[in-house]
Amino acid sequence: MVRIAVFDSGLGSLSIIKEMQKKFKAEIIYFADNQNFPYGTKTVNQIKNIMKDSIKLLEKFEPDYIVVASNTPSLMLNLKNDKIFDVKPPIKDAKLISQTKNIGILVTNSALKSKGMDNLLKKNKESPYKFYKINASNLVEIVESGKFLSEKKSVQKIIRDELKILSEKNIDVVTLSSTHLPFLKKFLKKEFPDVKFIDPGKIVANEIYLKIKNNQSNRNTLKIFTSGNTKKFQKKLLKLGIKNKIIFLSF
Repeated sequence: MVRIAVFDSGLGSLSIIKEMQKKFKAEIIYFADNQNFPYGTKTVNQIKNIMKDSIKLLEKFEPDYIVVASNTPSLMLNLKNDKIFDVKPPIKDAKLISQTKNIGILVTNSALKSKGMDNLLKKNKESPYKFYKINASNLVEIVESGKFLSEKKSVQKIIRDELKILSEKNIDVVTLSSTHLPFLKKFLKKEFPDVKFIDPGKIVANEIYLKIKNNQSNRNTLKIFTSGNTKKFQKKLLKLGIKNKIIFLSF
């Protein structure tokens, strides 16, 4: 049975897990590190320590693979190896489908300012493509707080105000470079129907599938842990239709 540990600072992992469960069967350990939310405002050293502690904690479950389900540490640190998968903006995919050659990258504030982000853009820099880094930290907060479920009109307005640049710069493709952002896809498509929004979750799920396709489990299972308040997190998950028991897990 394949065991995969997936973690980020909260709900973001679920967008990756959803795509994983569509693609293959595995035992999934999901750790929502609510105690350290949000990753998007942390320094490099803070993120480095959080990643070190989280990976050490999850290794106790003896997973075959670990997924760092957050663009922020994936861009700020060099984490990927034979056992660890990370999540980065799917810029190559965006370039393939953009007609205007203007591409938006929705990222957290820390990721936006990171050297990793700059290096990724340099690797993909070629005429006539233009990349626009857009701070999505406020949108990540909307998801983690659960406002996207209870305050839909307000959320739609926030998205309209926060993402005016899409129309101003004729951006036709946007990478959802925070795993929280796929939860807002309906709002985004409603406000910007002509823009294509790319979810990196499918890409990550396919990368993992290629590793485990001949060694899948018989069924999908999901165990959920959090470093925060289990009751509060349980309420959020119930609103998403997830009834799994939440277990407290400390560093």
